[in-house]
Amino acid sequence: MASTLRKITMAVLAPAMAIGATVGLASAPASAAVWSSCDQWGNTSLNGYTLYNNIWGSGAGSQCIWANSGTNWGVNANHPNTGGIKSYPNSKKVINKSITSLGSLSSSYNVSVPSSGAYNTSYDIWDTDYDYEIMLWVNKTGAVGPLGTSQGNVTLGGHTWTVYKGTNGANEVFSFVRTSNSSSGTVNILPILKWIKDTKGWFGNETIGDVQFGFEITSSNGGLDFAANNLTVSSS
Repeated sequence: MASTLRKITMAVLAPAMAIGATVGLASAPASAAVWSSCDQWGNTSLNGYTLYNNIWGSGAGSQCIWANSGTNWGVNANHPNTGGIKSYPNSKKVINKSITSLGSLSSSYNVSVPSSGAYNTSYDIWDTDYDYEIMLWVNKTGAVGPLGTSQGNVTLGGHTWTVYKGTNGANEVFSFVRTSNSSSGTVNILPILKWIKDTKGWFGNETIGDVQFGFEITSSNGGLDFAANNLTVSSS
């Protein structure tokens, strides 16, 4: 998506960069979590994953993240019903292997998402130089859509996707949008990367840095809950 790179670069900035008095007003889950934060750039590392609250878009409201572990976490978000991505709360697993050196790269997900609002649930995969962004949308709701132009449908990694190719000015973006919404499943990511590299020739033997998974939220007026009930990313 446009300005998606800010999801990487801005997440590491100091929490002092507040976007307004509304940040921090959302409530964490009633039950005590291992970790929670209402800070704009709140983050922590758990069980080999790094969690980010990551409220990066303009006009954002409030949002709090909680985690029971690196693979079980969620947010309560209250962003206004306006256009533009407000946040991408996510968990990140670092890979740091080239495509040809990977023997496997896969992920399983199970999420609970609201029936209202505007958002997508997606993987955000980056090369180490942040020249290329590969997004895998497993579900979407409301007025949201990927960057770029449609390249048709393809079945890869256990799912059928509509593929979009575009650029946000800072990096090229390849978006794979699942043709039907899913709240749980397993994605074999490596065949998708090899298809981009070998079949389409859109990039070379890139080194894959980060595999992120989260909720790209445009609006969640009134306060909506998003949860990754279970998420695992594995590679060899």
